[in-house]
Amino acid sequence: MTHQVDFEPIGRRHACPRGTTLLEAARQTGVGIVSVCGGRGTCGHCRVQVLDGLAPPPTGPEGEVFSAEELAAGYRLACQVEVLSDLRVHVPPTSLTTPQRIQVEGRELAVPLQPAVRSYRVELPPHAPQDLRPELTRLRHALARGHGLERLTVDYRLLLRIPLRLQEWDGVANAVVRGGELIDLLPEGRAPLGLAVDLGTTKIAAHLVDLTTGETLEARGVMNPQIAYGEDVIARIAHAMEGEEQAEELRQAAVGAVNDLAGELCALVGRARQEIAEAVVVGNTAMHHLFLGLPVRQLGLAPYLAAVIDPLDLKARDVGLEIAPGGYVHLLPNIAGFVGADHVAMLLSTGIYRAEETVVGLDIGTNTEVVLRTGGRLIACSTASGPAFEGAHIRHGMRAAPGAIERLRITDTSVEYQTIDDAPPVGLCGSGILDAVAQLLKAGVLDERGSMGEHPRVRRGKDGPEFVLVAQGEGGDGREVVITRADVGEIQLAKGAMRAGINVLLDEAGLSAEDVDKIVIAGAFGTYVDVDSAVTVGMVPPLPLSRFVQVGNAAAIGARLALISTEQRALAEEIARQVEYIELTNDPRFVGEFTEAMFLH
Repeated sequence: MTHQVDFEPIGRRHACPRGTTLLEAARQTGVGIVSVCGGRGTCGHCRVQVLDGLAPPPTGPEGEVFSAEELAAGYRLACQVEVLSDLRVHVPPTSLTTPQRIQVEGRELAVPLQPAVRSYRVELPPHAPQDLRPELTRLRHALARGHGLERLTVDYRLLLRIPLRLQEWDGVANAVVRGGELIDLLPEGRAPLGLAVDLGTTKIAAHLVDLTTGETLEARGVMNPQIAYGEDVIARIAHAMEGEEQAEELRQAAVGAVNDLAGELCALVGRARQEIAEAVVVGNTAMHHLFLGLPVRQLGLAPYLAAVIDPLDLKARDVGLEIAPGGYVHLLPNIAGFVGADHVAMLLSTGIYRAEETVVGLDIGTNTEVVLRTGGRLIACSTASGPAFEGAHIRHGMRAAPGAIERLRITDTSVEYQTIDDAPPVGLCGSGILDAVAQLLKAGVLDERGSMGEHPRVRRGKDGPEFVLVAQGEGGDGREVVITRADVGEIQLAKGAMRAGINVLLDEAGLSAEDVDKIVIAGAFGTYVDVDSAVTVGMVPPLPLSRFVQVGNAAAIGARLALISTEQRALAEEIARQVEYIELTNDPRFVGEFTEAMFLH
């Protein structure tokens, strides 16, 4: 038996089998609902309101999240509600995975143009009566005679198209060659395109590049649709481990998003997605494996081994990318189980790998990669900073979408804040949460343990003390926005893991924080974080603000460098080999450093 579910105000309708959860029904119809815990009922972020229809009684997790009044009004967790009848469901903006501000830009680095893909103009003379050679033979002869390209192999899919294309274009075309292989033919004057992709846990950023000039034509970002299966890589690994079907769901979600993003970018410049000759994809090791459909079980179990760390060159069609018929995808090398190609790309684009001074690099995300460059060494680790900086596990946390408080100042009598797009406040994004904790610490409301003291805005809530940032009725949806003691604890965990990672690397090199000449902060969150707030709460060492550099999406820029330069690809491989990786779960120093770093100071 099937039932119909209407999702409002999105305007989507879906028929699903009886017993399907609302979260799964939403996934099936393309409605992105936030699910930090992967549908286990523990995060409370997949909030919806059942407007019409028969829903089962509230579950235990729902009783923890909602008041009796909210349950009576139909508020439920999508992952907990099984469809037992036709339903009409309202999905509030704070439960949707989109829209969100996505950082795609970073500091550009000029390198000589040396793409793996080259374009050569060919002009075949009209067929003479005595010339009985097929078009492929004549094309090969023209490339050998005009450009010195001998013994080229030809991609099979292209082979099917060569005669008709050359006839249609009167023998004039741009031959697209990668290495010793002819992979595409384009009309005269049409340059082959490249796609540089940063496949993040939360967001996917891409640059569309002209491979004959190295120019970025367009750059855009989207939410990673894998979020529907879990906010962090651990939840997604767990989902993939449930079976081949679940692993394929994750793979198709990522590949489909990259295809859609490529199509959108090409449409913006009046080109076709099939004119992309090569893509370069970077991501953490879990994203890399899920994108390729590689086994991830060993990533979720000690000692957290990657299935592949070498750079890969694959036919794009074998991966599922719908680009040129003979197009390729290049994946930069991984370093270890939780330090992947995105970290290599960050090192490449920032130049940290060649710094002569002592530099700490942070690529802040759900997993934060930390690297130390000192005395010719590169030492790296990964810290499970968690999704708190994406707004997860925070009472009124949200992603960086319109209405999210991103800047905040607290005085004795008032709270001043700035929201994204100057929209009415509906919640706190990562930078706003960090600002709130820093401001409460400066105002004396929080002590170094994170306990809340007295203030006119502090009250006793159902989970303990909470500070009212936006009063009831003043928010964008009429609701209040608070930060709780538990929220402060989530930030302590996140920042404590990050700072502990830094301290372990410094200890490994026999250095102290005062020896650090520069701290490079990368990543989407790192772009918008107030460094003074980060210093105030102890997320980073207490150094002069002049020693901090924020570089934006360095991983995406590193992917673009690898796209336009084979020399940069070789350099990336060398960088990956140089990195000394420390697995913090096996390091006896980490627990002590983490315990100390939990304090707010």
